[in-house]
Amino acid sequence: MQELLGRIAALDPTATLGLRVIACFDELIIGNVNTRALLGAAASLAGCNAGFQQDRPVRIVRVSPEGELCPEGEPTGQVLHPDDGLTVWLEREGPKRANDDIIIERLALAVRIRCGRGHPEVDHRRDLAVLLDGTVPVDERQLAAARLGLRPTATYRVVAAPLFAVWKTRPNDAPEDVVPTASGPLHALVVPSACTTVDANPAGVGILTRAEHIHHSFRTAVVALRLCSPPDTPVVTADEYGSLIGLLADASSEAHIPDVDLIEEIMAHSWACSTLDSLIRAASVRQAARLCGVHHSTLQTRLDAISEIVGFNPLDGLGRTRLGIAYLVWRLRHSHVLDAPAPSAGQLQTDYEAV
Repeated sequence: MQELLGRIAALDPTATLGLRVIACFDELIIGNVNTRALLGAAASLAGCNAGFQQDRPVRIVRVSPEGELCPEGEPTGQVLHPDDGLTVWLEREGPKRANDDIIIERLALAVRIRCGRGHPEVDHRRDLAVLLDGTVPVDERQLAAARLGLRPTATYRVVAAPLFAVWKTRPNDAPEDVVPTASGPLHALVVPSACTTVDANPAGVGILTRAEHIHHSFRTAVVALRLCSPPDTPVVTADEYGSLIGLLADASSEAHIPDVDLIEEIMAHSWACSTLDSLIRAASVRQAARLCGVHHSTLQTRLDAISEIVGFNPLDGLGRTRLGIAYLVWRLRHSHVLDAPAPSAGQLQTDYEAV
């Protein structure tokens, strides 16, 4: 917002104040402040008294630019009559100023929301799609974040899940929507940093980041989701893979990676997945054997077979990195987590009876 205001200030100082009015009332709405505070903000911005009248129950409030309550009085000056028996006004003496219209418009919207009468018309779901789209200019994403109630100094994660995911519990008040992706439409939620667990099956949890960079969290959440393997691993957190998951998110799905072709040959063995996963996580053959649940001599035999196929030692220097990246890319290319599960026999019987 500050960057946007700075650029506009040189061109149109009046427009700059208009944006400040919008940003101010957005923050007040997000903070759920009371009617007096809303009127005080409008009065301060306009430099004259601001008033509010409610028909049911009858109530009149007038506030000065200093935030002090004034005696009750009938609407005067510039008056706006929103629906549902609510009226707001600015008590301007003399000609109307440039930003009076936008001040009273935003005041009317804020008062309607405060009184519980504006919620049906206030739908910020589109803002989430804007926030998660890295091609959108950063100032537009910052404005979308503010409208969603995200604080610029706080950190958040994005949770991505298919539309058929099963949620036992869901975070309260998390901005959410169905967002189009290259993998198809996904359910996306923005959760605060304090939310460290997700009770969904399946789901991917993105990296921690500030609101203006939250599209990076979304991209890593999608990769994490595609690495899920229900029912054994219903939730994957991007943090588990560190910066590797960022590389995977940036890589083209069409990129030619010769090591991935070698992984295909390894997959002819029934033990391939569990062994490769253990090798890229362990620091030694013995530790990999423990993770894999086999004797270390058995794991060594498998390691020899893998080394012969790929042509390098998977536990030596860059070999582990090469094997890890190739295996993760292979998993992404062969992921079936986004395939809708087939209906159970009981569900098929229910559908048949319904017909």
